[in-house]
Amino acid sequence: DAWWFNVFYAVTFGGFVGLASFLSIYFHDQYELSKITAGRFATLCVIAGSFLRPVGGYLADRWGGHRVLLGVFLGVAVLMASLALAPPLSVATSALFVGMGLLGIGNGAVFQLVPLRFPKQIGVITGVVGAAGGLGGFFLPTILGGLKQATQSFAGGFLLFALAGAIAALGIA
Repeated sequence: DAWWFNVFYAVTFGGFVGLASFLSIYFHDQYELSKITAGRFATLCVIAGSFLRPVGGYLADRWGGHRVLLGVFLGVAVLMASLALAPPLSVATSALFVGMGLLGIGNGAVFQLVPLRFPKQIGVITGVVGAAGGLGGFFLPTILGGLKQATQSFAGGFLLFALAGAIAALGIA
């Protein structure tokens, strides 16, 4: 189960941090926005995830972390796959705003489950899971950038992220 928690947090926190560090590049390269405007669009999306993290904990306490995470991962899979289609700027921004919000909700929900599954190892498991999230945050922008450079498209990176969300959904189901 600890491995699954690592996957869940690598997708939620790693996805959030990875996208947060990459969205300015994405908006600049994909939509030819100035660097300042691209940074503003990225900030808008990051705000969604930042403010919704405590909401994720609340929703997990109310409805259960499993249910919340299943919805998060399915939503992330659909939204990231939609970005592979290179939608218009307004659609991409909306998808990323909602997607980052879902990732923030997922961050809160993961840690609602840890003490339920590991009541006597909360400290060590949260440390390991937190490290997995950090690794996810490193790999996502590396993969997005590498695939963009190799294929001249962001589609492959977003499809891989969508696949990660689908795998996490299967793991929580």
